[in-house]
Amino acid sequence: MTKLVEKYAAKPAGELPLLFQRILQNSIRDFYRRQKTRSLWTTLFSSFLPSQREKENEDYDPLETLQLKGPSDFDDPYKQLEQSQLVFLLEKAIETLPGRQREAFLLRYWEEMDVTETAKIMGCSEGSVKTHCSRATHALATLLKKKGIAL
Repeated sequence: MTKLVEKYAAKPAGELPLLFQRILQNSIRDFYRRQKTRSLWTTLFSSFLPSQREKENEDYDPLETLQLKGPSDFDDPYKQLEQSQLVFLLEKAIETLPGRQREAFLLRYWEEMDVTETAKIMGCSEGSVKTHCSRATHALATLLKKKGIAL
C-alpha cells in the first residue's frame, strides 16, 4: 500500500485497485525470487557448521573457519579436506566473475545488504544491482556444476 500511495497518489480512484494488485503480485514475486536465490547459497554454505564458540561470535564467516593450512576443529580429515576443497572452488569461481557482478554478489549475499544499500555503494540503479546479482548467480551455478558440485 505504501508503494501505491507514494507513486500513484495522483491516479484516478478507478485505476487504484488494478495498480495495487499489480504492485502486490510483483512484490510477492520479488520476495520468492530473493528467497530462491538466498536458499541456493544458504544450502551450499550449510555444510559449514560453526562450533559453539563461533555461534557466540556475531561476525561468524564460514570461509574464515576453514583454513587450508593450520589446525581445524573437524574430527574427520576427509570432511575437512572436502570442505576446504569446496571453499577453494567457491573462491576461484567468485574470482572469475566480472568485477561488477562479483561486487554485487558479495555485497548482496555475503554482506547481506539489501538492493538499495548495494545500489548506493556501487553507484548504480537498483535494477542494475538485480541484473548483476542474477548474472553472477547463474554464472557461479554453471561453473560449480561443471566442477561436479550439485546445487
